[in-house]
Amino acid sequence: MTNYMEYVTYAKAPAPPVYSEPQPVDLTDETMAIHTRNILSRMKQEKLDVLIVYADREHGTNFGYLTGFEPRFEEAVLVLHENGKAYLMLGNESLRMGQFSRIPAEVVHTPYFSLPNQPMGNTKTLAELVEDTGVKPGMGVGLAGWKMFTSGLEDNGLLFDVPYFIVDAVKRASGDSGRIRNAASLFIHPESGARVIVTANEIAHYEFGAALASAGMRRMLDELEPGKTELELADCMESFGQPNNVQTICAAGERFTNAVVAPRAKRVSVGDRFSSTIGYRGGLTSRSGYIVSSAEELPSEAADYLEAVARPYYAASVAWYEYMAIGRRGRDIYELIESVIPKSRYGWKLNPGHLTAGEEWMSSPIYPGSDIAVASGMLFQMDIIPSVPGYGGAGAEDGVAIADEALRAELARDYPEVWGRIQARRGYMTGVLGIRLHPEVLPLSNLNGYFRPYLLNKTCAFIAGRA
Repeated sequence: MTNYMEYVTYAKAPAPPVYSEPQPVDLTDETMAIHTRNILSRMKQEKLDVLIVYADREHGTNFGYLTGFEPRFEEAVLVLHENGKAYLMLGNESLRMGQFSRIPAEVVHTPYFSLPNQPMGNTKTLAELVEDTGVKPGMGVGLAGWKMFTSGLEDNGLLFDVPYFIVDAVKRASGDSGRIRNAASLFIHPESGARVIVTANEIAHYEFGAALASAGMRRMLDELEPGKTELELADCMESFGQPNNVQTICAAGERFTNAVVAPRAKRVSVGDRFSSTIGYRGGLTSRSGYIVSSAEELPSEAADYLEAVARPYYAASVAWYEYMAIGRRGRDIYELIESVIPKSRYGWKLNPGHLTAGEEWMSSPIYPGSDIAVASGMLFQMDIIPSVPGYGGAGAEDGVAIADEALRAELARDYPEVWGRIQARRGYMTGVLGIRLHPEVLPLSNLNGYFRPYLLNKTCAFIAGRA
């Protein structure tokens, strides 16, 4: 097995090219039709007569997969029958969006989903409104929130991450026949979920968010200097009014004091730990390190940070990028990272990599014993988070698409600007950083593989040493 620690070095390295103003790519009618077919075929496999898809401001991606939009506030529900007939249950503020839905649907005004103290005008119970969407006793009903509940002692198919008043109404409308099941897996199961495999159009669509997030992170890193506030630095990361898919983090020193997660007016100082994250639909970029120029400026208790934490972390990230390929099993990726930075020593707790899309974390095939294989069309986040007592973190998190030859050819043909950016990123990772990528690994971020652990030293970074 390769010893990745042997050739990872901290050295002078030019920064990667940054594409700060890519153009957004909308999902096509063809892509949206594929989405509907994907879900209807899985409903048939699961013997579901009707699928009820829940959405709110934080959990709307399964709903949006079919409708093309997500609620800005309120709840919303899509009811899809096995014959393709669809209904949208929308509150006051979302009602006008029915006319823009990418899946043809009949709108059922559902004031119960409206905001507190808005006009209700109810003449029917919520259960009766669900009945108006064609839900009847005896039907096989799938209820999709955003979790599958893949572990636990209960019957996971009977756990629902949907508000109780909606679950109760669905049970009443369907006769509480015991045939209601959690159906989130139709969308997000890491092997069989409809959303796990994306098209060339979707890669181009999501690359926009990944490029924006990484460009913002790069602006912030280049502006980072002692005396600036977290607020000033965080402001560098935001782009074009696009919706974030995670809370923006820009934190110096001890994080989350007084339970505050958002950036504050705190000024950064030499020697501080520093962590930053920005995410948009399709891409998240995160960086962690110390606000120093060299080891001499590190706190005495963390004087060996580079060798104790940062270098092993980067070796693991190189291993991840180089091993990632079509056909790799989730368990093998997990075991590789465990061999480079053992969990018992480096304290990482979550899956070392996961699937992403509109949300930052969709699901993950990378876990102990996983037989799920990496496939063309998957979008992955390189996400390894060491936590070693006494030291600040080390992090360089970004996303990639996996595309076989046919998918790469389609992407190059239909989206040449996107393809050009991807090829430039691959050239930087292989030619400057020395990271050996399989041809199917397509960097979506401007910063894939680029890690400056000493954040004030803007001329040096880790490299794999094999350019």
